[in-house]
This record gives sequence, structure tokens and C-alpha cells, in this order.
Amino acid sequence: MGSETPALGKPVLPWKTRLVLKIISVATDVSRRSNGTIHRRMLNLFDFKSSPSPNKPVHSVLSSDITVDPTRNLWFRLYTPTNSGGGDDDDTAAFLPVLIFFHGGGFSFLSPASRVYDLVCRRFARRLHAIVLSVNYRRTPEHRFPAQYDDGFDVLRFLDDNRANGLLPPNADLSRCFVAGDSAGANLAHHVAVRACRAGFQLIKVIGLVSIQPYFGGQERTESELRLVGYPLVSVERTDWCWKAFLPDGSDRDHYAVNVSGPNAEDISGLDFPETIVIVGGFDPLQDWQKRYYEWLKKSGKKATLLEYSNMFHAFYVFPELPESSKLFSEVKEFVAKRLSKL
Repeated sequence: MGSETPALGKPVLPWKTRLVLKIISVATDVSRRSNGTIHRRMLNLFDFKSSPSPNKPVHSVLSSDITVDPTRNLWFRLYTPTNSGGGDDDDTAAFLPVLIFFHGGGFSFLSPASRVYDLVCRRFARRLHAIVLSVNYRRTPEHRFPAQYDDGFDVLRFLDDNRANGLLPPNADLSRCFVAGDSAGANLAHHVAVRACRAGFQLIKVIGLVSIQPYFGGQERTESELRLVGYPLVSVERTDWCWKAFLPDGSDRDHYAVNVSGPNAEDISGLDFPETIVIVGGFDPLQDWQKRYYEWLKKSGKKATLLEYSNMFHAFYVFPELPESSKLFSEVKEFVAKRLSKL
């Protein structure tokens, strides 16, 4: 999808989508305390959960929860498509690519068990015909940077150390791995991909990065942050709170974890960084940071593609009733297929 100029006004959405967006916004706002803590019990009332389905497929996908480190509640939900044909080429039926997914939520909210992300990951497994691992990383403000990055990387190390042997389906091909995430999960996916490039893994080979509306920022207020006020989910007030809950004391938003392409950015030019797609919404206040990320990847000598959805808001793709949501899954499927065809 080429670059488009966002339409004026606000996105025209079905009533169901508007209602869910309003509930999510109210839940996150009332659970955030001014002292930087979160009212978890109240938040959990709005965070509807889905249980794993290890024995009975749901939407043609089995799921189970696998523990990596019980001392820090590090685990992932494993999704396995049950249709061996999957609608894709025959050669993918024997060995399936692995998609390691990190959920969004400002590093503070939601989990792989949240119904919205359970549905998303089932959809990825079914549409991509891939093994999907959705990672439960520690959340802020109880656990600050770099706990989330440590958790994400340690799941890859768990897989590479063969500790998941017998836990993953026998046709899971760790030499064809993709890392993916949306919002804060896309931030996490980027930094995990950087660590993976330096790790010298034996089994895992990360061949692609799917960055869905990544949560980046900086000290500066960008044009889109100032212009897109009152749009769904994202506001300067909410993002500032989440960054403050995430960053170490004394750090500002030009920290390399936040302003990934800014003055303190890591140098990735010498790394074998995976080919990346960056997905942007025209009504997302974070879009300027996301486009800078794409440009920075290109300037660093990395292969990257920018996909713009001019009339969409932050996290639009989790709403299956939107046609743009289906299109995003199709474009991610196409990206995965192209990467696999080059191996």
C-alpha cells in the first residue's frame, strides 16, 4: 500500500468499534494513578480473558500455555493451526514458520490471555499458516526497563537452547522465525531483534520483523502528536504516563528504548537485521515517530517497507469487523510468504 494523505476529520467506525474503544480508554484512564502506579484489580475487570484450547481447536487453531521461567511469570501461549493444508504452498505443510508475537498495551496493560490478543494470534496462526508464540512479558510500572526486553529475548534463548524440545510441534521450523508486535509490542520486537542479531543463536534465525504501529517517542512533540488530538486510544497524556512508568528514574524520552532513531540510537548498520515492514495509520498520533523509524532503518542500510492505512487509528487491526483489519493480515501474509520464498 503506497503513501497516502490522511483524510480530514475522524475515522467513520461501526458503533461496536466505537463502544469498545470507549471502554478501553475509560479502563486505562481510571486504572492509571497519578502517583505512577496502576489499580490492577480494577483494570482486570475490563480485561476479558480467554483460556487456552489444547484439546479442541478454536477457529481451526489449538493453543496451550508454556512456562519459561515461573519465578517471573514468563510464559507464552502457543498457537498451532490444525489444517495441514492451510491454503498455502505444499512445502509449508511439513515445516511451518514460527511467529514470535509481543502484545501491545503501553508496556503496562493486557497479556496473551486477553481475549483481544488471543483472537489476534489465532488469526495470525490461521491466516499465515504458522506456529505463533505470544509472549507474556513483565509489565510496568511494577517492572521497568529493561525487564520487558530481557523477557522477550529470554524466550528466544529458551527456544534456541532447545529447552522447548517436545513442547513445540515437531514441524515448527525455528530457522524460519519472524518477530512481530503491535504498539509497545512492536517496540519490544525491534529491541529483541537487535539483541538476537548479536546473540549468535544456533537454532533460531530471525528472517523478518512485523512492526505494527510501533510505540516510539521522544522529547520532541511531533506534528502528528499535536494535530491528532482526541483520536482513539493514543494521547500525549497517556503515552507520557506509560513512558514514565517504563523508563529508569532520571531518564527522559530520548532514551534509546523510546527514541529508537534519535540522538542516543543504537547503531545497527553492522547487524544482519531482518527485513521489516512498518505499518502506520493516518489517524495515529504516533505516525511521525513510526515513519522516522522506517527512514532510520533505510538509512542504516536495512530492507524496510512502509505500509500506510490512511484512514485508520491506533490498533485498528484488532477489530475484525473493519475491512482494513483483514487487509493488514493479508499484507502480513504476503510479506511472510515473500521472505520464505527467498530462502
